[in-house]
Amino acid sequence: MDVTFDDVARAHERIRAHAKRTPVLASSQVDARTGATVFFKCENFQRMGAFKFRGAYNALSQLSAQQKRRGVIAYSSGNHAQAVALAGRMLGVPATIVMPEDAPRVKLEATRGYGAEIVTYDPKSAARDELAHKLAAERGLSVIPPYDHPHIIAGQGTAAKELIEDAGLLDVLLVPCGGGGLLSGCAIAAKHLNASCRVVGVEPATGDDATRSFHTKTLHTVRNPETIADGARTPSLGRITFPLVMRHVDDMLTVTDDELLKAMFLLWERMKIVVEPTGALAACALLEKKLDAAGKRVGVVISGGNVDLAWAATRLLAMPR
Repeated sequence: MDVTFDDVARAHERIRAHAKRTPVLASSQVDARTGATVFFKCENFQRMGAFKFRGAYNALSQLSAQQKRRGVIAYSSGNHAQAVALAGRMLGVPATIVMPEDAPRVKLEATRGYGAEIVTYDPKSAARDELAHKLAAERGLSVIPPYDHPHIIAGQGTAAKELIEDAGLLDVLLVPCGGGGLLSGCAIAAKHLNASCRVVGVEPATGDDATRSFHTKTLHTVRNPETIADGARTPSLGRITFPLVMRHVDDMLTVTDDELLKAMFLLWERMKIVVEPTGALAACALLEKKLDAAGKRVGVVISGGNVDLAWAATRLLAMPR
């Protein structure tokens, strides 16, 4: 179940004609604030608004003809749901998505709009993966997990491959972390292209299972952490992603929800791009100076932009001035 750079490179060829090569943006104000030269890989401009399309398309495209006819099932709070639904529509694969009842409205509506069947559940009383595997067994569907799958990981790693190809070699790469699919895939790509690049994962402070796992070298879990970073409400790193993170990642950092809101709105206001809370995790660690980036070339993965604007407006109005 290992994933290598060759897997990432093959995934890149597989998705090249279908995924967007998202832009790499810079900000003189961010550079001045951090003392670094910063390159933002803007996956908020990816198809369906997040990096998840890369892994979903890579995974679904490798199913057998019979598996494609039967269909797939995935579980997600939103971005993986949309990615599987869109990739399924493009490849003619019926998709069923298990989503929490409290998933952001914008993500529920987009997933349904891509043609998927949605099965909702109460996250306080049910486990999404158990429900998905139960339905998969009943209906004969292939399970496409959100992060703990070699094809998903390889697909997500293409984001870092593109970033380094477009921006040049980096001293530091900051990557949001939920279940570790994006982080491990990007770390594999970054370390292959530049062994001295320091790869750092960032997750919400209330969902710090990956950070604790990294520092103790023992897998930790957290159940339904309360955080605005809904894409990082994963219970733990996976059976595949945990050892990959331990092997290829150099450090883990956490940020609070208050810090995350500030960073998200700064990106909106200064860079004029819409970023969701999870998408701003890596940028937040940089802006809050959780690491010393002065004088370094820093890559930052902005993982997505699927934010409920009405929700964001209420948070903006409530922030102290």
